[in-house]
Amino acid sequence: MTAINPRYSFEFFPAKSESGHANLLQAAQQLTVYQPEFFSCTYGAGGSTRERTLDTVLQLSAKLGVPSAPHLSCIGSSKAELREFLWHYKALGIRHLVALRGDLPSGMGSSFGELHYARDLVELIRDECGDYFHIEVAAYPEMHPQAQHFEADLKHFADKVKAGANGAITQYFFNADSYFYFVERAQKLGVHIPIIPGIMPITNHSKLARFSDACGAELPRWMRKQLEAYGDDLTSIQHYGEQVVSALCERLLAGGAPGLHFYTLNHAEAPMAILNNLRIKTSA
Repeated sequence: MTAINPRYSFEFFPAKSESGHANLLQAAQQLTVYQPEFFSCTYGAGGSTRERTLDTVLQLSAKLGVPSAPHLSCIGSSKAELREFLWHYKALGIRHLVALRGDLPSGMGSSFGELHYARDLVELIRDECGDYFHIEVAAYPEMHPQAQHFEADLKHFADKVKAGANGAITQYFFNADSYFYFVERAQKLGVHIPIIPGIMPITNHSKLARFSDACGAELPRWMRKQLEAYGDDLTSIQHYGEQVVSALCERLLAGGAPGLHFYTLNHAEAPMAILNNLRIKTSA
């Protein structure tokens, strides 16, 4: 059953240079023609990019008129610090958050901060700010790489939702069945919020392989072998990736996925090619 009025959103990461930031804004400008529901901006391990994340979110909202959501992680932060961030975001008019446990930065050892899980962060946000924020959380159709097993990971996800999440964005994947199975199992646990598939365009084989190995996203053997066969031929890799990911998105939307969230890596070309293949209506 095809979703009615699917929503589209795009993720960026804070640029380290002025030229990189200008390129990010240009990419976001190009993507506004798809009338995104929101942009999001990542948050470095232990809050290492906190100021740049906030600055990026504010500029995306002000210059492009698209609601933008900072990622907020609890690892390495005290409750007092997190409360301060929340009230600062409220004062700036930010209404949308992506609430995550976050990654431990190198050298931090076992110092996790006062909150250990995303569920705890969602509870803190609700206790502190009520329903002011629209909260997205993460979902892992192929299981979080640090989870004991699938059932435990699914329960942790359901706990985050019950703590007050409004929606979820998945880790990227290339097997649509893993998404549909995850959604079905989550619904049986009483989860009925929108679970948006995270989409990773394929533009570089070596980077994709490293990302996938690090985050636990399965790169199917048939896909890995085909990408290896292209070697350093980036044009062929990108053309192949566009076809594969477009077909994945088409199946997800036809199967009822409520939208798509693109991991842009601060580039617009690949997401635009996929959305154009899907014949998504634009404002242009």
